[in-house]
Amino acid sequence: MPDEDEAIEEYRLGARVWLADHVLPRTGRRPRRTVDDYTPEVLAESRVLQRTMFDAGYAGITWPTEYGGQGLSSAYESAFLEEAARYELPDFGPLTATTFQICVPTMLAHASPEFLARFVPKVLVGEALVCQFFSEPSSGSDLAGVRTRARRDGDQWVINGQKVWSTFAHLADWGMCLARTDWDAPKHRGLTWFAVRCDAPGVTIRPIQQIGETAEFCEDFFDDVVVPDADRVGDVNAGWAVTRTMLGLERAARRPEETGLGGGPGALAPDLVRLAARAGRIDDPVVRQRLARAHSAEFVGRALAARVGEHLRRGERTGAFAAYDKLFRGTYNPIRARLAVEIGGAPAMTWIPGDAEGAETSLAYLNGRTSSIAGGTNEMQRNAIAEQILGLPREASVDADRPFREVVRDVDGGRG
Repeated sequence: MPDEDEAIEEYRLGARVWLADHVLPRTGRRPRRTVDDYTPEVLAESRVLQRTMFDAGYAGITWPTEYGGQGLSSAYESAFLEEAARYELPDFGPLTATTFQICVPTMLAHASPEFLARFVPKVLVGEALVCQFFSEPSSGSDLAGVRTRARRDGDQWVINGQKVWSTFAHLADWGMCLARTDWDAPKHRGLTWFAVRCDAPGVTIRPIQQIGETAEFCEDFFDDVVVPDADRVGDVNAGWAVTRTMLGLERAARRPEETGLGGGPGALAPDLVRLAARAGRIDDPVVRQRLARAHSAEFVGRALAARVGEHLRRGERTGAFAAYDKLFRGTYNPIRARLAVEIGGAPAMTWIPGDAEGAETSLAYLNGRTSSIAGGTNEMQRNAIAEQILGLPREASVDADRPFREVVRDVDGGRG
């Protein structure tokens, strides 16, 4: 459509001018922030920029206008992101993805219009960052096995329980919380989602110290936390449908620069080239083969992510289609981390204290398996592809149709 093409090009040019006048450009190699670099003060700077983008009409580009968005097609969003690739956009760390790519899009698909009209504008202006109160110590990968309970009390709910591995919950304003609202229904049919303020009375959030001496994840405790029914996301006991939407979005969540193909494959694995040069191995034929392997795999990964993202934006595939991208990352990231160690050798594993860049290779190696576990294991992604995309028989289940109260009783040996 020539008219639409012209409109998008005009939009692109306007964004180019606005970005140059209002946003700082990226200079040289973008410094990598560690998890602990994100503080309330750092996030406050990005909140101001988020508000500036909203005022200019560049926040929520594809979100509905009735909730503060711009109501434009994904082509406009792609044009803006391409122009913005050279600029420092709001950076909320992992909360960027959980808020803008996972939680709020899930809300848009399932929450009431009244809730969305109240909540989404707060997100768009930077006042509400959202984490996930999802996983639990007792359920592991069985996300339908949550035991955090919500008891109805008139026009409000009282939540008690525990969550874990909640990314950046200590810096979030709200969390999407999955709770059990019917213990006599099978485990997938008695769940409900709620939006819970992170500073609500009865909510305790504790960062967890990790092997890399950072604290990205948190454990969360809910003791008689009162949530109004108006902050419920989706219908009562229909939380599994909401969960499936969230999982599809979570699998596909990426930073914009990780999915764009731009002018082609791009520069040859710059970080690995630096490691090779530092180790004096830039002319080693084996090292050069490893550089080429990493470079080609990353281009394939970006192409796959771009294809998955485009299908999801158009609504042409189910959320399970995103499992292809998630499985790629879970499979390739450990290989990539190992390649860096092999290329850089011992110098890549040593650094001066306080040199965050020097520790990148070691931390990437320590965290290399994260993508194969977090957000659903590689095995779960293969199941999703097999059952929901390829139409293969479902994996056998012994508890899917039993009242959850009985399942807990059997698991706890009569103690539940």
